[in-house]
Amino acid sequence: MKVSPSAMALKYFFVLFASAIVLYPLVWMITMSFKPYPEWTTVAGLTWLPKNPTLQNFEFIFFGEAKGLVVSLDRTIAGPFIASLVTSVCGTLLAVVAGTLSSYACVRFGLAKTLPLSVLQLRLFPPLAVMIPVMVMWAFLGAVDTWWGLSLIYGIVTLPFAFWLMKTFFDEVPIEIEDAARVAGCSYWRVFYRITLPIVKPGLATCALFVFILNWSDYLLALLLTQKDWVTLPVYMATLTSAMGGQMYGMKAALGVIAAIPPVVFGLMIQKHLVRGLTFGALKQ
Repeated sequence: MKVSPSAMALKYFFVLFASAIVLYPLVWMITMSFKPYPEWTTVAGLTWLPKNPTLQNFEFIFFGEAKGLVVSLDRTIAGPFIASLVTSVCGTLLAVVAGTLSSYACVRFGLAKTLPLSVLQLRLFPPLAVMIPVMVMWAFLGAVDTWWGLSLIYGIVTLPFAFWLMKTFFDEVPIEIEDAARVAGCSYWRVFYRITLPIVKPGLATCALFVFILNWSDYLLALLLTQKDWVTLPVYMATLTSAMGGQMYGMKAALGVIAAIPPVVFGLMIQKHLVRGLTFGALKQ
């Protein structure tokens, strides 16, 4: 079916319009990060592009002070960045490993048929409804303001996403492939590790990226379960205020640019798996 030029033009118009809406906050954040103090403190000084580009905002969050600013920081970005990276990676590994193994057992062996709904119940309650008992339990275990305590709660909270995502991928793998491998003498564990897991590798990469972004951008859990040693980037960003200048929008924009780097790098590393992972099982023969 031949598409008319007017229809194609309309299609491209909507694509460009949607892209502009999506990219607008990103472009504004990047340009804001290079604006000096006067250009983001007054409405009259707000422009799309910085009139006097500077690295002052990055210098401030990296070293705690910058030339021309009378305020300083007690904490630089290094500690929160490491805290976010460690807890997000550990929480992602915990959720993906547990979700993958449990979803495979549920799909292939029919174990705990109520498990999918039971896992889903973890997301049925508002986070604030369960955080009070979690805070009491974590305080009793000595897990408050520790990397393993925050990683553990990240893994628990994102487990339902990993479980259900991997379950949909395992559902699309023909069981005949595994039966043929078992007939050839492979054990159940070898079939899973050497046959099934490579098939769902794109889905595994997609699941890991999705869970990592959830953990990386979390604010509420980190706010309630960290105090000083393991403050993450979202909590650290909320502290960028000044008694003289109010919200430090330039510094927050610079911090946002830096915080966007790990998910982007992670996505580029697994990009060859993303398209197939996102469409895995969407088309059936």
